[in-house]
Amino acid sequence: MEVSRERFPIGIAQIGTALRNEISPRQGPIRLREFTIMDFEFFFDPDQPNCPYLTEVEDDILAIVTEDLRKAGKDNDQISISVAHALRDGIVKAPWSAYFMALAKRFLNSLGIPSDNQRFFEKLPDERAHYSAQTFDLEVRLDRWGWVEIAGFAYRTDYDLKSHMIASGTDMRVFRPYEKPIEKTALVVKPNYQELRTIFGSDAGRVGGLLASADAKKLVDSGGPVELDGFVIPRDCFELKEETVKEAGSKFLPHVIEPSFGVERLVYATLEYSLKMNEDRVILSIPPKLAPVQAAIFPLLGKDGLPDKAREIFNDLSKEGLRVEFDEAGSIGRRYARADEAGIPIGITVDYDTLKDGTVTLRDRDTWRQIRRPASDLLGLVRKIVENGFQSIESMP
Repeated sequence: MEVSRERFPIGIAQIGTALRNEISPRQGPIRLREFTIMDFEFFFDPDQPNCPYLTEVEDDILAIVTEDLRKAGKDNDQISISVAHALRDGIVKAPWSAYFMALAKRFLNSLGIPSDNQRFFEKLPDERAHYSAQTFDLEVRLDRWGWVEIAGFAYRTDYDLKSHMIASGTDMRVFRPYEKPIEKTALVVKPNYQELRTIFGSDAGRVGGLLASADAKKLVDSGGPVELDGFVIPRDCFELKEETVKEAGSKFLPHVIEPSFGVERLVYATLEYSLKMNEDRVILSIPPKLAPVQAAIFPLLGKDGLPDKAREIFNDLSKEGLRVEFDEAGSIGRRYARADEAGIPIGITVDYDTLKDGTVTLRDRDTWRQIRRPASDLLGLVRKIVENGFQSIESMP
């Protein structure tokens, strides 16, 4: 909150290694003892739960195996429903959950995983974590393993901050200002920290936090000592006062939406849906944006100055920040095949016409279609293909 200059809601993204007590990790990268997880902790005001970006995704269709279907024993059935209708019908409880679910589906589409092979699988109450009001797994259908979870979307309510607040005695609430200050009479709990330290020692801060966040009216009604989270607190450890205060705002405990993704499973799914055959050749048809190498430069032959010209083009593109590779080993057909299998989306061939008129051949990895363009245009062309695919330049003059 301090770093973001008190703006709210806020999100914190992180990536790191997680460990699991996996007895028999026998599914390659699908089930590992040590794996990489990336997640997003999104904190929002439960009294203002609406997502202002819903209009961007409200028509997106989500395939959902709902809790009702699962309770009826229909785990293999699903409904297809728009984001807007899923919220209207209460199938997804939190608007921010629905928003992130729609973004996740789009994200998987961008990895080359089609919508028909994605679904959101709602966890039953006895399956989800005790603090979760609703949890969905995003599953992908894999050829060998069937439906596999690759992401989760948990509505964690205020459990995390409330637990931290109770354990540490630190107020984790967020201040929400009013348009105009108001005066009100309130019953306030005042912990007596000197007495708390005498009785509870090192737990005094925690007990004080429990008192500060407790309902003052309930403390009045209790009459004698009160019990909070296992601590029996005598009445002389706190006092209740009615105070007239001018309030500039109120405090609330944020709720949390947590989208989380397993990185190795994403990589596995992306590779499975990218591996294709064209005639007798294997092609790694990975989305061009993801390709580690964006283009390969091939001299048609290793003589007559063709390698020198190809190397010049390679150096020019490299200096501009493109990820390119130079390959002159073997026949041109063998080099094309190597590049296709490595997932390089563009092949750039330098031939004798290049020496005459300055044009080169651009070859599409997926369709094997070829077009000629000026070598001087390669920087813009490669970037356009990486962004929009090879078809984006085929109609260009």
